[in-house]
Amino acid sequence: MLVPDLPLRTERLLLRAFTLADLAVLRDYRGRPEVTRFLYHEPYTDAAARAAADRMVRRTALRQPGDVLNLAVVLAETGEFVGDVLLSWTSGEHRQGEIGYVAHPDHTGRGYVTEAAREMLRLGFDGLGLHRIVGRLDARNTASARVLERLGMRREAHLRENEFVKGEWTDEAVYALLAREWRARTPTT
Repeated sequence: MLVPDLPLRTERLLLRAFTLADLAVLRDYRGRPEVTRFLYHEPYTDAAARAAADRMVRRTALRQPGDVLNLAVVLAETGEFVGDVLLSWTSGEHRQGEIGYVAHPDHTGRGYVTEAAREMLRLGFDGLGLHRIVGRLDARNTASARVLERLGMRREAHLRENEFVKGEWTDEAVYALLAREWRARTPTT
């Protein structure tokens, strides 16, 4: 079980629980076709953003397998919203998890997503005691693949046309990192 003491602070960011006050910004960036191009959902409408916000505000702990921790990512200095990250506890028996992230397009290219996702890996490995964490993505999403590679994750699979998303068959890439690899890359303090 993992109930993090929120907000979490990284070098430049705060990872905090979503609030319903985030509805407008959530609708804004997840409502853009360029943001959702490689995601499972269409650009958010007002109703879809409301449903997502209602779901995200409750995702603040990992109490049992199947739970998802979903956090808003903001700049520590200004509180400006830069995206969201998640850690899903996919298997208790096999100590498996999955990370995910979505960046606000006004804040890409600055390493914020990598910094926030690294914190989610820390929570998964050091906080929850996971053995393996994966990142799955549309294989065409090269920007997301670069984030996973910067995190030290290795590409383990390229699944051909394994999912039918938004009216087309898409390839999926799977990246992974083991706890021992995380510990070998992460300096102890």
